[in-house]
Amino acid sequence: MRVFYTVALHLYALFIEIASFFNTKARITRIGQWRTNGILRDQIDRQAKYIWFHTASLGEFEQGRPLIEAIRERYPHYKILLTFFSPSGYKVRKDYKGADVICYLPFDTLYKVRKFLHLVNPSMAVFVKNEFWYNYLAELNRRNIPTYLVSGIFRPGQLFFRDYGMWYRRALRCFSRLFVQDDASARLLAECGITHVSVCGDTRFDRVLEIQRQALPIPLVEQFIGKGRQQVLVAGSSWPQDEDIILPYFNENPDLKLIIAPHEIHREHLIHIESKLKRPSIRLSEANEQTIIGKDCLIIDSFGLLSSIYRYAQIAYIGGGFGKGIHNTLEAAVYSIPVLFGPNYQKFREARELISIGGGFSITHQDEFKSLIDQFISDQALRQKTGSIIADYVRQNSGVTEKILKEMAL
Repeated sequence: MRVFYTVALHLYALFIEIASFFNTKARITRIGQWRTNGILRDQIDRQAKYIWFHTASLGEFEQGRPLIEAIRERYPHYKILLTFFSPSGYKVRKDYKGADVICYLPFDTLYKVRKFLHLVNPSMAVFVKNEFWYNYLAELNRRNIPTYLVSGIFRPGQLFFRDYGMWYRRALRCFSRLFVQDDASARLLAECGITHVSVCGDTRFDRVLEIQRQALPIPLVEQFIGKGRQQVLVAGSSWPQDEDIILPYFNENPDLKLIIAPHEIHREHLIHIESKLKRPSIRLSEANEQTIIGKDCLIIDSFGLLSSIYRYAQIAYIGGGFGKGIHNTLEAAVYSIPVLFGPNYQKFREARELISIGGGFSITHQDEFKSLIDQFISDQALRQKTGSIIADYVRQNSGVTEKILKEMAL
C-alpha cells in the first residue's frame, strides 16, 4: 500500500505542475517547494541542533506557535525550522522572527523526504494537528528522531479507522508521542492499539490568551466605534453565504455598527460586499481620521488584525459555517463575548463545547440570526452572563503548552 501511496503523491505532484500554468496558488506552491533545498543549503547551520515544526497553513501555525515560542525562550540551544505546505501560511509568516529557517515542505515522496532530512538533520520533529505525511514519518522513525503530534484531533471517519485505511495507521505508530485534544481521540486510538497518547488539550487556548495580553489599541477602529451607545458586531472570516445573512440585518438596524473582515479580500469580493450595504461604509485601507467619520460599517481589507479587532465587539460572528467549516472561534471567545456561527461546526471541538455550555450559538438561517442578535443587543445582562461562561471556559482549557513541554524529550 505504501507503493500506491507514493504513486498517488507523484500523480498529485504532476497535477500541481500542470495546474501551475493556470492557477496562481499551484504555481506559488511549485516554485516555493522548488526553492526549499536551496534555502536549506544556505541557511541551515550544520553545527546546530534543530527542532523541525511542520504546520500545514496559517491556522496550524497559530496552533503550534505557543510551543515554538516556549522552546525558543527556555531552550535557546535549539534552533527552529518551520515548514508550511500552503502558500497562505507561508506568505503571511515567511518573516516570522520565532524561527531560524522558514520554507515550504517538499512533497512526501521518498527521494524528496530523504533529501530534506539529509539537509536538515533535525534533532526532533513536531507536526501540528492533522499532518500525517507517511513517508516523512516513516523515515523519521527509521532514523530514531523523536517525533510528536501536537493538538491532534481524531474522528471515526478518518482514513486510519476505515477498513481500507488500516495500512495508513502505521503512520501513527511512527510518532514518539501523540498529544491529543480530547478523551474521545484517545479512546479511538486506544481501540486500534495506539496507546502512546497524552490528552493535553488544544494549544490554541494558550495562543489566544497571549494575543489578548499583547493586543494593542487600533486607533482608527476606536474612532470608528466612537463613544456612543451603538452595539458592535464583528464578523470575522466571512464568506458570501455568511454575508447574505449578516448584511440585510445590519442594513435594517441603525443601532448596530458592523466590522466585517472577509476571508477573501480580493477586489471582486470587496465590491460585492459594498454593493449589498445600504449604510455608509469604508475600507480600512482607505480610512483616516476624517474619512471614517459617520461610517457605520468598517471593512477590514488586510490580514493580521482580526484577532485583535474582536476586542471591540459586543457580539462576534465567525464565518465559514455554511461552507467547509467554521474558522477560529477562540480568537473571539477569549474576549468573553457571545459567538455565533453557521451550521457546519461539528468537526470543531471548541465550537461543540461552546454550544453545550451556552457560550456559542449555531444558526441555520436568517431568522435565527435575527432572533439571537436582537436578544444580545437588548439584554445586557444576558451578554454579561454569556461572557462570564465563556471566560471560565477559556481559562479552564489553558496551560496546554506546559503539559506538552513536560513530556517532550528536550
